[in-house]
Amino acid sequence: MPDSLMYQQDNFVVLETNQPEQFFTALELLEKLKTTLQAINLQDLPPELQNIDSLEGKAQHLIDTSCELDIGAGQYLQWYAVRLEK
Repeated sequence: MPDSLMYQQDNFVVLETNQPEQFFTALELLEKLKTTLQAINLQDLPPELQNIDSLEGKAQHLIDTSCELDIGAGQYLQWYAVRLEK
């Protein structure tokens, strides 16, 4: 039986155009995605996000189902769940 720790998503590494990699908590990533989504026109969002009414719902859907968001030509925003060792 798989260990439930394998499915925890408490920390993420975030990769962004012209930025060094950053480590975010799940809450910090949620806020980052909400801010990024506000700057994108609704018609430019993926179809599955256009049908979600709340900004927080859109951001949470991305965290739960994806690891990247198209933010424009030549730009990227990617996130990957990581386990940080102490």
